[in-house]
Amino acid sequence: MSDLSRLPDLPCDAEGPVFRAPWEAQAFAMAVALHQKGLFTWPEWAEALSAEIKAAQAAGDPDTGETYYRHWLAALEKLVVAKGAASAMVLRETADAWDRAARATPHGQPIVLGG
Repeated sequence: MSDLSRLPDLPCDAEGPVFRAPWEAQAFAMAVALHQKGLFTWPEWAEALSAEIKAAQAAGDPDTGETYYRHWLAALEKLVVAKGAASAMVLRETADAWDRAARATPHGQPIVLGG
């Protein structure tokens, strides 16, 4: 990504983005990949993420940074649907399948969808 300063409130240190869990890095990577494929511009992304953060704050999110990537993922899902890359139903079905697979997978083993 060429300009991290265009992304609102991105948790960074001197070396770049900071992630608290692997899924956060994956959500970040998905947004970068979809931007590189031309699904959305960084200004569109910044607007979507800002709107998601503002809505969460209005609903009582304490904005301590711990929920940042939840907002990131919600904004990404909304953009993917708005741009017609996937339907909300497909996203929900995939999330449900992932949840079922994760619960059925023994600790330490790789999670496999549709196995």
